[in-house]
Amino acid sequence: FDGDEMNLHVPQGEESRAELNQLAMVPLSIVSPQRNGPLMGIVQDTLCGIYKICRRDTFLTREQVMNIMLWVPDWDGVLPPPAIVKPRPRWTGKQMISMALPSGLNLLRVEKDNSTLSEKFSPLGDGGLLIHGGQLMYGMFSKKTVGASGGGVIHTIFNEYGPDSAVAFSNGAQTIVNYWLLHNGFSIGIGDTIPDPYTIHRIENCVRNRKKEVESITESATDNTLEALPGMNVRETFESKVSRALNNARDEAGGETEKSLKDINHAIQMARSGSKGSTINISQMTAVVGQQSVEGKRIPFGFKYRTLPHFTKDDYSPESRGFVENSYLRGLTPTEFFFHAMAGREGLIDTAVKTAETGYIQRKLVKALEEVMVKYDGTV
Repeated sequence: FDGDEMNLHVPQGEESRAELNQLAMVPLSIVSPQRNGPLMGIVQDTLCGIYKICRRDTFLTREQVMNIMLWVPDWDGVLPPPAIVKPRPRWTGKQMISMALPSGLNLLRVEKDNSTLSEKFSPLGDGGLLIHGGQLMYGMFSKKTVGASGGGVIHTIFNEYGPDSAVAFSNGAQTIVNYWLLHNGFSIGIGDTIPDPYTIHRIENCVRNRKKEVESITESATDNTLEALPGMNVRETFESKVSRALNNARDEAGGETEKSLKDINHAIQMARSGSKGSTINISQMTAVVGQQSVEGKRIPFGFKYRTLPHFTKDDYSPESRGFVENSYLRGLTPTEFFFHAMAGREGLIDTAVKTAETGYIQRKLVKALEEVMVKYDGTV
């Protein structure tokens, strides 16, 4: 009733059917020639599980392994030898996930981040990745390696073994990992967002220091000693310097939480595997929510020279202009909550307006081109 439509194309000849079959076949579209990388990868539950199953402390009993083998597609009926024989046989999670890899696959990846070489390339720290002869030797599968990333596992399998093997890996990895994760369990609770006392102290220090910095910037602006940056007047300079200081406060506090939370933390596991969330989300939950902004600026004065009647006039402090120094865990004060709601409302309005605009543009386009036709001889 609102004009939505769907179209069905039916190829008529044998040739056109064969052509469409090849063009629209999913396995052939896994790697996109546009960016020379795969369009499909492992996501969400399976991605989180594949990261956890690769951990060096994941061990399985013979019974568990036998159950998992039944989820391996085209399993040859041979149990892999256990990684640990005495005091009792145990298999590693890496062995389980290797069952989904095609035999003979070789891949070496070194992390591109700015950590030390010993971390990028370390069998003990599980940094980097080495697959040798179809067995995962060290490294953890994450979004970088089994997601839709160029040079990852899926890309390599597609290039060296063809589309069908890439599909087989995707299916096999998911059945194995989802079965294992179902029995292993994974949940996130409030405990995953609670920082230890030492970290709380460090976070408060970060925020306190940056607020002092803002105070000194404000003082220099009131005393007329603030040098205007090129291309800005004094007020703009003041805003840009204050914003930078407050953003630094958020990033530093986030860095502190990241350092303190260990890899057993479930929120960190989701961020590291790439299945959901980022380090910013975690730092907002545990450390500092940070500066709220409307139209790219700090919260504007909605009343006469102030943001809310709860502040004095001409208050340019971080609190008055929408800096939230609590975390979601600690909870926001009423004024912080109001500013946060302002920023959130802007996002909602944006989304609604964009949807309406794009829909209207699309309609105008279709309406303008509705009588244009391409004939069989290529004339328009």
